[in-house]
Amino acid sequence: MNAHTTALLRHFADLRDGTHGDAISRQDKERLFATAVTLLDPYARQALEEINSALLLETGEVTSGGIQRMADGGVEAVWALSWREQQAAEISPVVIRAFYGSSFHHPHLRGATVGEWPLNVFNEEQAAAELCTLRAITAADLQNLVFQRDYRIIPATTAVSR
Repeated sequence: MNAHTTALLRHFADLRDGTHGDAISRQDKERLFATAVTLLDPYARQALEEINSALLLETGEVTSGGIQRMADGGVEAVWALSWREQQAAEISPVVIRAFYGSSFHHPHLRGATVGEWPLNVFNEEQAAAELCTLRAITAADLQNLVFQRDYRIIPATTAVSR
């Protein structure tokens, strides 16, 4: 079984068993969420920096606000990639959002314009395996932002070749 299907199996087992990893209580699930955010941080930044380097020609900025309490009482962590053309177009940045809504059984991942993926990361190996998902989220988000405006928000498409 590959990492992607193994992650889905963890997700479905959690739903079957009423747990998230080894956690049953909301408090313990939030503790695991905080660990997952820490483990995912370098991979979320890598996925965004790859877009910044290849398509935004290093004009973007990756930011992260750490774990925050949401209005509904849940928790979230957001990594964002913003750049001049996106800001001028008044559209959202490219986003990776890890969140655990107050009514959710367990956490999920999403973008600004795409989602939902289960977030069942409990160790470094599982976090590294999520890089493909994080890349898919960022690529889909960027594509949707181009659809909201046009290709000119991507510096690599308008750069003059020499």
